[in-house]
Amino acid sequence: MNPSTAFARVLVDELVRGGVTDAVLAPGSRSAPVALALAAAETAGRLRLHVRIDERTAAFLALGLAKAAGRPVPVLTTSGTATAHLHAAVLEASHSGVPLLALTADRPPELRGTGANQTVDQPGLYGGAARWAVDVGVPEAGREEQQNRYWRSLVARALLVARGDLSADPGPVHLNMALREPLMPGAEPPAALEGPWAGRADGAPWTAARPTADAAPAPARRRPRTLVVAGDGPAGWGRVAADDAAGVLPVVAEPSSGAWGRDAVRGGVLLLGAPEWLAEHRPDRVVVVGRPTLSRPVAALLADPRVEVETVAATPRWSDAGRSSAAVGLRVPTGDGAGDSSWLAGWRSAAARVGTAVDAVLDAEPALTAARLARDVVAALPAGALFVLGSSSPVRDVDRLAVPRGDVTVLANRGVAGIDGTLSTAIGAALVHGGPAFALMGDLTFLHDLTGLLTGEGEPVPDLTVVVPDNDGGGIFAQLEPGQPQYEAGYRRVFGTPHGRDLVAVARALGWAAGSVTDAGQLGAALAAGGPRVVVVRTDQRAEAALATRLREVAAAALR
Repeated sequence: MNPSTAFARVLVDELVRGGVTDAVLAPGSRSAPVALALAAAETAGRLRLHVRIDERTAAFLALGLAKAAGRPVPVLTTSGTATAHLHAAVLEASHSGVPLLALTADRPPELRGTGANQTVDQPGLYGGAARWAVDVGVPEAGREEQQNRYWRSLVARALLVARGDLSADPGPVHLNMALREPLMPGAEPPAALEGPWAGRADGAPWTAARPTADAAPAPARRRPRTLVVAGDGPAGWGRVAADDAAGVLPVVAEPSSGAWGRDAVRGGVLLLGAPEWLAEHRPDRVVVVGRPTLSRPVAALLADPRVEVETVAATPRWSDAGRSSAAVGLRVPTGDGAGDSSWLAGWRSAAARVGTAVDAVLDAEPALTAARLARDVVAALPAGALFVLGSSSPVRDVDRLAVPRGDVTVLANRGVAGIDGTLSTAIGAALVHGGPAFALMGDLTFLHDLTGLLTGEGEPVPDLTVVVPDNDGGGIFAQLEPGQPQYEAGYRRVFGTPHGRDLVAVARALGWAAGSVTDAGQLGAALAAGGPRVVVVRTDQRAEAALATRLREVAAAALR
């Protein structure tokens, strides 16, 4: 084998030994040895390969695969600007704690700085977003045993770091791979790696983490009137927090927190956004799990100097929401005083009153609004479904209005909360879910990642239904300061950004079944039709903003 081919085959072999089951590539020349090794591994039934023409789409597809499966997924690119297109997904993986492997092919050192085609400064390209970054040495002829040990240990370490096995801090890892020509293999067929290229016996990884005992929980601190706020994060953290608080403490949970089950307070942000009610029910302490990112009322509560904030940290990279944490622990404290039954009952009763009030408003609307769509889609999901939420308005509508469901897996790219790559993330997650999958995202989020809908010949097709409330542009701005009447003159062009496109036609042009829904009665059948499918619901930006205001007013009135 030529050196580049040997490196690629050892790399892929060790990835599989380390638990990689899916890989994504965007085609290129410099990355050819690794691409061919991945294809050979797929032919041998060792992994599943996904091919995309757009590097950004490929990266977010890998992000979705890794997020849903909870194990590392590599994404491979060629050199040059192709590597830059991974950056957004690497940032999202870093902030969300997702084990993404960025494998970037590169020119060898003698071609760098010479103006060679598709050559940029790639080592350390992703900066602090990568948990670990390595500029892999150029494969050379000879020294087979030494290189085999190096390459295998490198891959094993990359997987350990990406999973957070030793740090409890999963995230992206960058391997920059300088490859010399020849890049294509010789006449020899792919064969088992033997002799100097052999791995550990019995298919074991080169290096494995030794299990360690669980850390002892932090001692419970006695404090009455405690509220748990669960933000976005790995689902396991949220589930542990929800179990700790079940039947003891009220939990205000974001949909993608892992704690958004039947014990979570429905519409908790509407309660926190009602000043009169909050004045009587302000907690003495808030325990924060994950990263709360959706709600201004939650942010205001955490910044309130009258409230003691405690953070539950599962990794060394814990987030200090509002920089107000007085303590950091490993579990939700539920000691004496925190479990006052009247405290929990008061939150549950208030949530029930608010739920009844907002449901009456939503049901009375003559058209299918984005707000009602968020509530009704969640209610219609089959048990065990996967549900991916786009950033901007949809995730906030679900957070405020839907009845929490613990029997549905909810994912969202809230690490840096961008709208880019959402379709590809949903498709990647759907491909490993093993059941029906659904996504709810705005029209701009949908349009931003249209290449995610392109599925090449021989690629697996997801059972994914994408629901798109289409308000012809950036509707969330109508609910924020730019949407106030005094800014009307520049609103439409600068914030509303109307696109004027028929999204049903756009989806069909890219090979997906698509249709529109105009009333609530049609929604159930559209969701039951199966994917891949796009369902579009036309809405109005200004009407949605007015409805959001009315819902807050109705919620406050129900709490008086």
